[in-house]
Amino acid sequence: HVQLVESGGGSVQVGESLRLHCKASGAVRRTDCMGWFRQVPGREREAVGVTYTHVNRLYYADSVKGRFDISEDNSLNELYLDMNNLKPEDTAMYYCAASDSCEYWQRADPFSYWGQGTQVTVS
Repeated sequence: HVQLVESGGGSVQVGESLRLHCKASGAVRRTDCMGWFRQVPGREREAVGVTYTHVNRLYYADSVKGRFDISEDNSLNELYLDMNNLKPEDTAMYYCAASDSCEYWQRADPFSYWGQGTQVTVS
């Protein structure tokens, strides 16, 4: 089993930046794919971006490409999401997720492990 804990959310103004953290623990070695999703009330959870852990292969949603950056520190089992030039439409609950593959990264259901979420509000 893998446990994921997010932190770093908050309220920022348009154009500002924010960094989210995801701390992984447990059977982390079984997960080859980690990433970030976001969700607003009444809408489906959408993929923000993912990485094949240890090989630095990244995928991003078109809506965040060029503004958001995913990185990882394998020695700490931590995943990061650097969000730049934030827009009001980036407002959402952000979730860290893990799976054994990034093949279907744009869908939430292949991801078996989820954090509790951290709120990001841009105004």
